[in-house]
Order: sequence, then C-alpha cells, then structure tokens
Amino acid sequence: MTETLGSRARPIRVVVAKVGLDGHDRGAKIVARAFRDAGMEVIYTGLHRTPDEVVEAAVQEDVDVVGLSVLSGAHMTLVPRVLELLRERGIGDVVVIVGGIVPDDDARALRALGVAEVFGPGAETQALVRFVEDHVAERA
Repeated sequence: MTETLGSRARPIRVVVAKVGLDGHDRGAKIVARAFRDAGMEVIYTGLHRTPDEVVEAAVQEDVDVVGLSVLSGAHMTLVPRVLELLRERGIGDVVVIVGGIVPDDDARALRALGVAEVFGPGAETQALVRFVEDHVAERA
C-alpha cells in the first residue's frame, strides 16, 4: 500500500526485527514477506538485535512501522526499551506491533505502553497487513 505525503507518495516502510536472544525467525520472515507482497518496503534486521540497533534502523530507514518479534519471553523488558528509545530519538509516533508468544496480561500492558497491537502464533498475515495499512493511514 502507498501512503500520500503531501504531493508525493511512497510505500509504507516497515522494520521487522528479532530482538534479544531469540533465534527463531521463521514467523518474522513470513510476516516480512507478507508486508513486501502487499507493496510495503521491508527492512529485516536479522537475529539477535538489541533495542538500540532496532531503533537506529528505524531512524535511518525513516520507517512508519516497527514490527518486533519476540519468542524468548523477554517482551516485557525489550519492547518497553524499544518504545523508550523511539521516543528519545523523536519517532515515538511510529506504529509498533509485536508478534510472538505474549500472555494476555502482558499484551494489555504492552498496549498500555504504546504498542499498537500484539499478534500471537497463528495470526493471519493478511490481518497484519490490513492492521498496518489502517494504522499508518490514521497517522497520515
């Protein structure tokens, strides 16, 4: 999908990142491909990224969305740190989504901190694409 920025249009830009020590990236790659197939520009950071590396990529790539994949159980440490760093770098308004195994109570807490949505195992890729398209359009 393309968003309109003034008189120019550009594809939605998404960073998909695996934060922490989690070494399972199949789901992140599937989501990244779904975003790409929907016409978005996707920057996949690879495994074992720190929150600082993710935010630096988001700044350098001028993204609209940060997608974090966390299966290690460290979501309540890593995700809040990413949100904090995004605010510190002046891009706290990007849409942040989280995918992985996140208990319902933690998902509610992450949304309260500013995560737009948390997607668990089995989430349909088209639902993620629609969610991102809708939320980036709301920001425009």
